[in-house]
Amino acid sequence: MHGTIESSGDSHLRAARDKANSLPLADIDVSHPELFRTDSFWPYFDRLRREDPVHYCKDSMFGPYWSVTKYNDIMDIETNHAVFSSASSLGGITIRDVDPDLRRESFIAMDQPRHAAQRKTVAPMFTPTHLDQLAINIRKRSAECLDNLPKGEVFDWVDKVSIELTTQMLAVLFDFPWEDRRKLTRWSDVATTLPGPDGVVATEDERQAELMECATYFARLWKERINQPPKSDLLSMMAHSEATRDMDPKNFLGNLILLIVGGNDTTRNTLSGSIFALAKNPDQYRKLRENHELIDSFVPEVIRWQTPLAHMRRTALSDFDFRGRQIKKGDKVVMWYVSGNRDEDVIDRPYDFIIDRARPRTHISFGFGIHRCVGLRLAELQLKIIWEEILKRFDNIEVVGEPKRVYSSFVKGYETLPVRIAG
Repeated sequence: MHGTIESSGDSHLRAARDKANSLPLADIDVSHPELFRTDSFWPYFDRLRREDPVHYCKDSMFGPYWSVTKYNDIMDIETNHAVFSSASSLGGITIRDVDPDLRRESFIAMDQPRHAAQRKTVAPMFTPTHLDQLAINIRKRSAECLDNLPKGEVFDWVDKVSIELTTQMLAVLFDFPWEDRRKLTRWSDVATTLPGPDGVVATEDERQAELMECATYFARLWKERINQPPKSDLLSMMAHSEATRDMDPKNFLGNLILLIVGGNDTTRNTLSGSIFALAKNPDQYRKLRENHELIDSFVPEVIRWQTPLAHMRRTALSDFDFRGRQIKKGDKVVMWYVSGNRDEDVIDRPYDFIIDRARPRTHISFGFGIHRCVGLRLAELQLKIIWEEILKRFDNIEVVGEPKRVYSSFVKGYETLPVRIAG
């Protein structure tokens, strides 16, 4: 069948497909991070979309949960705020439940009306006028980063380009001390990955300790900003806004983590994914090299193809019949963006990477409705400028090995990606 995962030829995906199709439907659990680390989750979602698009998993490492796997169903859940809550007090926006004592509220993990008031505070950062100003900075830093890359030798694209450029951008957005900017990357990784022997941190206690270091560092910067005239960085915007200047410590750290993760993971993993996608689709890379104007459709297509955040979660506020399934009050409902972006009922040839799609913005990577990513235009702008600068300099960036993927069913990303630029 054209355009499905079956055309990949990868043996581990064939094995995953065989397993996904032989399991009893009730036993399918798409939430295990190992499926994402091995990139073998695709056939499980294919089966759920086909046979049970609103699927109940009664037992997983994250407890019982519902999976919503089709594009239009996800949009319906996203926009039904009367029934499906984002509130951190009910569990928040990821499948992983957090100890109630450790929950930190952010505007993405709030319902109306508080959500709109806090989100509005940072919205000026992403106006067209401000993005035009940021574009100058992004281009300058992209050029410097790319000009310093080694030629003719293998290096890690994730570290030298994806992390470096997104961390620089975050430092600019927060007006964060430049020499400490890699702390932002570290805090983002600590906030989003599962503790464990192979993880970024070994234990939950270590995780909390590092997040408190983040809170302490930003509290010092906050005191500086609140005693200065308002400026155009995110921290100053929050410090001088009526909706956010009196946040309690948990809300303060929650919003910081949201902005750090939002500004880091999405762009960073899509930038890595763009190199990997082109390496797997050399015909599309050739098309892009021959026509740089295709960057405008290439960027949203790679955001769809990568889907840097695999899911968002809601909690049911009341019993609800959805597509014939009985969702109960308190149930965990997971919207799998990564599955919606491969929904063949909405997207033509969804497994194919096509940089000149007619409607490349038909994707759900940024969410939908009031919780749609506030920084999506900035993410697109960064990717556009970086690729304009890449195409000016390099005829081919060769991927020379498989990426190491993140052990997470929330962040769909890359730890390492070995590449070589011809000398």
